[in-house]
Amino acid sequence: MIAVSSPRISLRGARDRTDADPVRTQERYREPAPLERPARSGELVRLRQQFRREATERRDRRSGDRRLRVLAYSLVTSRSATPDEDWNTLQAEAEQRGYAMGARFHDVAVPVTTTYLPGSGAGRGVYTPPWKRPGWGEVERLIRGGFADGVIVLDRHNISSDDDEYRAVIKELGERYQAFIHLVIPEKPPGPT
Repeated sequence: MIAVSSPRISLRGARDRTDADPVRTQERYREPAPLERPARSGELVRLRQQFRREATERRDRRSGDRRLRVLAYSLVTSRSATPDEDWNTLQAEAEQRGYAMGARFHDVAVPVTTTYLPGSGAGRGVYTPPWKRPGWGEVERLIRGGFADGVIVLDRHNISSDDDEYRAVIKELGERYQAFIHLVIPEKPPGPT
């Protein structure tokens, strides 16, 4: 028989080392990784779909032959970018779903200056909240006025990447104005754990 031994690796490190080694010092005092909240994609999908079902039921009770009216909204990444490609995608999706698409609005994503707080989500591509954007304000104004049943966007990040902010927008439109949000690219389902 041949005996094979494997070297033992100490996780504590050598005791005779000094803190003069900058790499070791940095590792020792490194900030803990921020705690991530579990994805709430499933909840957000259900909430969004609930308000769409309610809008469809209201339309059916009033006049079953009228199509749901949606506004198109896009968030572009720079002032030189145009939402034309988004408009084409949103129009095709609206036609496929049987929506009547009305006015189109867009905003330019403007980064918000934030102070980094350890453990917070700050610094991960934070943009102006939707309620502070002029294009989104027009979407809400027209929905509030009864000119549309909902809004169609490419993905949830056109509204907000922050779960709490995005959820607040879904609830505001759904509960207060009986409107819905339709996404061309649905929220990502939570991954396996």
